[in-house]
Amino acid sequence: YNETYARMDLVLFGDAMEHICRISRIVNRPRGNALLIGVGGSGKQSLTRLAAFISQYDVFQIKLTPTYGMADFKEDLFNMYFRVGLKSAQVAFLFTDQHIFDERILVYLNNLLSTGVIPDLHSDEDKDN
Repeated sequence: YNETYARMDLVLFGDAMEHICRISRIVNRPRGNALLIGVGGSGKQSLTRLAAFISQYDVFQIKLTPTYGMADFKEDLFNMYFRVGLKSAQVAFLFTDQHIFDERILVYLNNLLSTGVIPDLHSDEDKDN
């Protein structure tokens, strides 16, 4: 992992290894998703990135900026769906509580997790193509 991506210095004690195994097992299931809860700085993101790497998944995470809005979020989701649907990429979507800048995002995430369909993500023109 460190040879391909930004260096990640981890101490992989027994519990961390068990968590990586659990996350890998979940990620490898069809439509697998997990909600990781814990104290900030406990390694949830690092272990998820490592588990995704082990499973040969790309990690997708939104990048918030001061001007980031709902249109940007929908564009990011559209691009992720494009990668997954048309290019058959394996993607792990990493989303933290810090990414919730608007409560409407939770509706999109609920749709993504429950049905996989986000109603107003694609325009009529995109659907025709």
